[in-house]
Amino acid sequence: MRTIDCAVRLARRVSSSKLIGAAVVAVLLPQIIGIAHGYPSVFPDLIQLPAGFGPEGIAAGNGHTFYVGSLTEPTLGQILVGDLQTGTYSELVPPTGRFAAGMKFDSRSHFLFVAGGTSGRATVYDTNSGAEIAFYQFLPPGVPGINDVIVTREAAYFTDTTRPFLGRIALGPDGRLGDGELLPLPPNFGIRGGCTLGVSPRANGIAATPDGKSVIVVHMSEGQLYLMDTATFTLVPIEVSGGDFAGGAAVCGGDGILLDGKTLYVVQSPLSRVAVIEMSADHLSGFVTHYITEPFASNPATKFPTTIAEFGNSLYAVTYGGAPPTPDFVVRLPK
Repeated sequence: MRTIDCAVRLARRVSSSKLIGAAVVAVLLPQIIGIAHGYPSVFPDLIQLPAGFGPEGIAAGNGHTFYVGSLTEPTLGQILVGDLQTGTYSELVPPTGRFAAGMKFDSRSHFLFVAGGTSGRATVYDTNSGAEIAFYQFLPPGVPGINDVIVTREAAYFTDTTRPFLGRIALGPDGRLGDGELLPLPPNFGIRGGCTLGVSPRANGIAATPDGKSVIVVHMSEGQLYLMDTATFTLVPIEVSGGDFAGGAAVCGGDGILLDGKTLYVVQSPLSRVAVIEMSADHLSGFVTHYITEPFASNPATKFPTTIAEFGNSLYAVTYGGAPPTPDFVVRLPK
C-alpha cells in the first residue's frame, strides 16, 4: 500500500489540476499494482504460438525472455525466442528435424540446453546467435527418448523416458561444457504403471534442489516422485499425501516440474492441470495443497499443458493443441 500511496502523491505533484492528477493515477496505478504482485499488469495471459507448432519445452531466459521448442512437422526442432511482456517472438533456431523437448537456460554461459527426444541426444545452443555449440548422443537415434533437463552449478541432467538412466553433462564454474555420461538408475526403475490414464513413459520432468546436491524426478506412469543424490545416484521415493490421487497416484501423468523454494509444481498433462505440492525441508515428503486448473478447464484451446517455467510471481506453461493443427499457447498462471 505504501507503493500505491507514493504513486498517488507523485501524480498529484505532476499538476495542480485534479483532472491531470487523476489521469496519471489511472495510468500508473494498474501497473504499480501489477508490479507489487511480481509482474506488470500489461503482461499477457496468453501468447499464441504458430498453429500446429506443437510446443513441449519452455525455458525462462534473462529478463522476461522465454524460449519454446517444436515437436511437430514442418517446424520440428525449431526454437522460438520471445518476450513475456510484449508477447512477440522470433526464430532463434530453424527447424532441425529433431525434437526440441524440455529445455533450460544457463545465465552464466547464455547456453540453452535442449532435450532431443527420439534423436537420442542433448543439444546446446548459444542464445546470442542461435548457433549449435555442442551435442551429446546419449541414446541411439529413433529410441524415445531424451525428455527433459535441469541445469545446476555443476551439471545438466536429462531424463530418459524408456530406460533407467539419466544423461549428465558436466559444467565448469562459468558454465563451461564438459564431458557427457549416462548415469544408471536402479534397474527396477521401469514401467510399472500405477496410473490409469494410458501413459507409459517413466522418467519425465526433472528439477533440482537449491544446492544442486539432489534432483527430483517424476515417473509419469507410476505417478511417483523420486529424489536422487547427485553424488551417489541413490534414488529414494518421495512420499506425497493429499490431493485427489486421480488415476491411483499422487502425480499421475506428471510431465514438466518446477521447484520454487519448498513448493513443487507438477504439470499433469493428461489431466490438464498443475499440482501444487509443499515439500518438506529434506524433500523426502510433500503434501498436495491444491491444483491449478484454469484456464485449462474453461478454455479448450489451452488444454494439455506440458512443461512450465517461472517469471516473477507467475508460472508459464506451454499447451499443445495436437493434430489437426490448432492454436498452441504460452499460458500465464498464478503461483
